[in-house]
Amino acid sequence: MKSASGRGCTRGLVVGALLALSLLDLLIADEAGSSVWRPALVLAVGLTAVLWPAARRPAWLTPQLRTAVPALLSVLYTLTTIVLNRDAPIGPGEIAVLLSLLFIAVRHCPPRWAVACGALDVGALLTTPARYFRSVWSDEASYYTLVGLILVGLVGGLAAYLRSLDYRRMVAVDETRRGERLAIAADLHDFVAHHVTGILVQTQMARMMAADARPEQRGGDDLDPVLAGIERAATEALASMRRTVGVLRDTDTDTDADRPGRRPVGDLAGITDLTEGFASPAQRVTLHRDASLPDDVPHEVQAAAYRVVQEALTNVRRHAADATEITVGLRHDGNRLEVTVADDGRGGTQLPAAAHGGGFGLVGLTERVTALGGELGAGPRAGVGSGPGPGNGWEVRAVFPTG
Repeated sequence: MKSASGRGCTRGLVVGALLALSLLDLLIADEAGSSVWRPALVLAVGLTAVLWPAARRPAWLTPQLRTAVPALLSVLYTLTTIVLNRDAPIGPGEIAVLLSLLFIAVRHCPPRWAVACGALDVGALLTTPARYFRSVWSDEASYYTLVGLILVGLVGGLAAYLRSLDYRRMVAVDETRRGERLAIAADLHDFVAHHVTGILVQTQMARMMAADARPEQRGGDDLDPVLAGIERAATEALASMRRTVGVLRDTDTDTDADRPGRRPVGDLAGITDLTEGFASPAQRVTLHRDASLPDDVPHEVQAAAYRVVQEALTNVRRHAADATEITVGLRHDGNRLEVTVADDGRGGTQLPAAAHGGGFGLVGLTERVTALGGELGAGPRAGVGSGPGPGNGWEVRAVFPTG
């Protein structure tokens, strides 16, 4: 709170100082009998570029544009006074604005533009004495030029130092994130993969035992599909975990999307495999996909739609394992993709409490969907039984723009 108020106070002082110095420029020009509208135009554009709040700044107003346009206007003002052979006084307001633009150029412009925009601001600043002395290095103008060079060195050096601090901070943050990713990858590899591998091995042994006992005992035929589903889920979990570990370690650069003949994991086509492999013997999963749904939907939208279906089906398994009918819908109306997952469960589940999620799945999905400009909703189904309620099933609905 104190830091925010301190920054606000500092910004207020800077704004007040720039406005006061700019007003002084106009008063000096008026007393000297010079034109006022030319310096007023340069100052107006420069102050707008410097003082425009970042939160309300449009995307097209880049640091390059902010620092280059006012400097060009200042140079044009200088050339106009020389060509017309009219004297124009030198005011502190324009100098302060140009120094502020130099600071922005050195600290915030992209590397390729920082030098060009900074040089343009420096050139505009150092040529201002020519408006009055008709030269930059004459005996009368050399003093102003020397002071300008000192100010340029101080402001540019401060901006470059702060930019180097920003870079070091960014590198430190990246290293910290990489360390956290490596730690998470190690935990996934050492602990979670170990337990999932144990599930897979024991399931395979159970299938072998069920096959051996099938001639003597009834029920083997009913048990084998369940064990096969467990085995398939464990295998897919291990494969997904290996991909996740590879991404976290930044070593798996050859993704499925880069390999010829391989479909990237997490697209609309993968939803078919996801639904076909989900149902247990007592459940039925139906996929309704519009025939008009194109295959060239942006991949980030396809991946988000896949994650919505995956998370919704996982929540059915966690919280409504008694559901018998699960419906997945993919609808497209030309510029929107609607994804729905509905079930008729009543909230019964066979999973232990430790296997339930922490409630962060839908939170993460909401962030992913809204980042793409979509909407996500989840709640009891309407129009089933006597009305909406916990005994009428659950529905997850996401809408994505596809334009």
